[in-house]
Amino acid sequence: MAPPSSRRSSGFSKRAQYSVFTGYVLAALGAVLGLALLALSLWQPPALAPLRGGANDVVSPVGEGTAAVRSTSNDVWDTISAFWNAGRQNAALREEVEIARIRLEEAKAVEQENERLKSLVALSESQIEPVAVARLVGSTATSSRRFAYIGKGRSEGIEVGMPVRSARGVVGRVLEVARRSSRILLLTDTESVLPVRRSTDETVAFAEGRGDGLLRIRLINLGLNPLEVGDVFVTSGTGGYYRPGVAVGVLSELTPDGGIARLIADPSATDFVSIEPIYEEAATDSALVPTETTLEEAESDR
Repeated sequence: MAPPSSRRSSGFSKRAQYSVFTGYVLAALGAVLGLALLALSLWQPPALAPLRGGANDVVSPVGEGTAAVRSTSNDVWDTISAFWNAGRQNAALREEVEIARIRLEEAKAVEQENERLKSLVALSESQIEPVAVARLVGSTATSSRRFAYIGKGRSEGIEVGMPVRSARGVVGRVLEVARRSSRILLLTDTESVLPVRRSTDETVAFAEGRGDGLLRIRLINLGLNPLEVGDVFVTSGTGGYYRPGVAVGVLSELTPDGGIARLIADPSATDFVSIEPIYEEAATDSALVPTETTLEEAESDR
């Protein structure tokens, strides 16, 4: 005989049947309760206020935790965004500062170029018409002998002995002349001796080159040294070559017989120079031509 089929089913187990029935009943009661609450909320909304308050009290801590997490995440994001924006702004500011520095250097270069052009104009418009205006192309700096060179020579009318000056003052005099170049003996050379006087009076002296970029001011009349630091010395015109009244140096140190002076026209900072006629020739020419004043003085002497 065949064995009976398995009776393990919900219809055979009383416990399973009760569980299914209980679930249906609870579902029906939940639906009825929900419909009742919905109807009550529509008919009498204030009646459900305590229930809503209790529900809010239950979920409030959870909401506060969520809000705190959200606020913290927003703060972190804002901090990251602010840091990123600050980095970009700093980079932009650095670029602007660099551009401004470049523009400032360009402005300084333009100012220096303007000063150089003004110096050229001053050289060209001096009281004595220069023989030539040339660029100082080189100078010695490692020995006691101080020479400089210009790119103009005999073909431009330059001769040995002609004084060389910049817009600031005396630089030296022509020592050797070739066809298209000349060598200049600078005032700071150990073989250079220039008669000078103090610009404020007739205190005369000699400006001798020391070979180190400075001048030794040696007084002619020895005795009490009347010089003071800061005195300006100019050419006296004695001995020819240089016309009187051209700036030479500024006294920076006192010595028993004079002082030490700094050049006003520093060759290392000089770009262009003018070569002027020898002053002695002009003085000789003027001495050979008698003037009315000279004739009157001669008549009065008789």
